[in-house]
Amino acid sequence: MNPKDSKVSEGGLNVTLTIRLLMHGKEVGSIIGKKGETVKKMREESGARINISEGSCPERIVTITGPTDAIFKAFSMIALKFEEDINASMTNSSVTSKPPVTLRLVVPASQCGSLIGKGGSKIKEIRESTGAQVQVAGDMLPNSTERAVTISGTPDAIIQCVKQICVVMLESPPKGATIPYRPKPASAPIIFAGGQVRADTILASAGNHTVLAQPQPAPAFTIQGQYAIPHPDDWMPLLQPVPMNLLFPMIIYFLKSECLGDAMQSMVHA
Repeated sequence: MNPKDSKVSEGGLNVTLTIRLLMHGKEVGSIIGKKGETVKKMREESGARINISEGSCPERIVTITGPTDAIFKAFSMIALKFEEDINASMTNSSVTSKPPVTLRLVVPASQCGSLIGKGGSKIKEIRESTGAQVQVAGDMLPNSTERAVTISGTPDAIIQCVKQICVVMLESPPKGATIPYRPKPASAPIIFAGGQVRADTILASAGNHTVLAQPQPAPAFTIQGQYAIPHPDDWMPLLQPVPMNLLFPMIIYFLKSECLGDAMQSMVHA
């Protein structure tokens, strides 16, 4: 730990930070634990506030807030839990090489330049001094001004890496307003009147499109946020050609019964 790290640690009681993590659903389930027991233990033992975003999204945001010492403790517990999960998954697996623990931080893009350093000098220094692999995404996360920073390695290496990243964030506050990344829920399927779910809508949400081979019932509503939008087929009549053998008798009947007098009727019969 260099002097800057010592300063952060010693002044931890006076410095409050908020670190955001991006996790998949399975990772979130791991840190929540059965009936929320795991995350409750993490909160109590670390002293940090750990909040998990709501919603049925493929990704969730885990926000850790507190003094620096509390944040480091929370990160340590999360990294050790993920390592425990990796060990458990390898018990009955034929894989011989153990994958590293990986965490994804969400960092304002305006701070990423300081994290990378001139010519990549800072990020190289962090990698060499901690032994962790650090990657800063080139693109911002959708609809935000934040980038993902991926950290991989042993739990100890990850903790040392997080400490150095915290130093950079304290020394280089974000510039301007930050638009936080909010994961989007999976696309809602179209629900039919009979309760069936349209299969091609589910495939479309995964980036695939298909055409159903068999006719389907008319869809009732598309669920969008808090509103139910009627499907166009329910309120836009379809124009279809009418055969002439049906159209001509209809015209004759109309002429005879509504609009024309006896003279026009004789012309039609002629």
